[in-house]
This record gives sequence, C-alpha cells and structure tokens, in this order.
Amino acid sequence: MRTFWHRYIFLLFGLIVLNGCAEDTKRKVETAAISFTKEGELSLYKANSDSLISQYNIEIAESDYETQTGLMYRDSMKENEAMLFVFSDLAYHSFYMKNTKIPLDILFIDENLKIVSLKENAQPFDETGISSEFPVQYVLEINAGQCKLHNISVGDRIIYTQL
Repeated sequence: MRTFWHRYIFLLFGLIVLNGCAEDTKRKVETAAISFTKEGELSLYKANSDSLISQYNIEIAESDYETQTGLMYRDSMKENEAMLFVFSDLAYHSFYMKNTKIPLDILFIDENLKIVSLKENAQPFDETGISSEFPVQYVLEINAGQCKLHNISVGDRIIYTQL
C-alpha cells in the first residue's frame, strides 16, 4: 500500500511539473524595436535634366548580416528615410520581403550609380524573389509610392555620402 501512495504522489507531482512546462511554451517572444540610424545622405537626380528629384537620410547595409536583414522587423520608416545596400562587386542580386512589415519600392543601381531596374510596391512578407534583372552594385529601398510620387524611373541616378 505504501508503494501505491508513493507512485501516486510521484505521478501527481510529475503532472504538475509537466503542466507548468506547458504553460512556459505559450509565452510570446518579444523582439526589440529596431530604430533607424542615419549613416549617410542620398540624392536622386533625373536622367534627362539632371534636376534633383528627392533626398533621403540613409542607413547603409554593407556587412553580410546587414544585407541579409535589411529592413526586416521594422514597423515603419519615415518618408525621407531609406536603406542603401552596398555590395563589393557588380552582380545580379535578388531580394524578398520576408519579415519585412512595410511595403517598399526597390531600386537596383549599377556601378555608375544609375538606376537600371526597379520594383514598385513590393508587398510585406512576400517571399517571392525580386531580381535586379541586370548586374548591380547598389540597391535602394524606399517607402512604397515614392517612385510614383517623385516620378523615379530607370536611367535616373543617385549620389550619396557616408557619414
């Protein structure tokens, strides 16, 4: 009889411990908000008139981690903010919107700082690849609608300075 009660108490204790563990797995993991860090300034110019289209404060993605993460997990970006990806070599690049919460216009830029292709209104969380279509050395991500608002098109160019 004593063995029965020991087993019963042990089983009861085990169920309580397991129930407590089950509660722990339901906790939501919170990630810290990522804020914009101004690392430079960028100006966009019209190809045919050389007139200033728009100016942006930029965050620069150069390391592997920065280029892989980009604007993921950001809740918003101000109208005059953008992210410039700087690659060490001229190559075809593909982007997607995994874990990206804000719609973007994506500008693909060659080694001469000229826009060679663009994708307007890339949708949040869409994991479909967006190809540069041409070899590029830079990619600029701006809020969706900026291309239409400022009439940005292939052939326009950028100039940027790093702080």
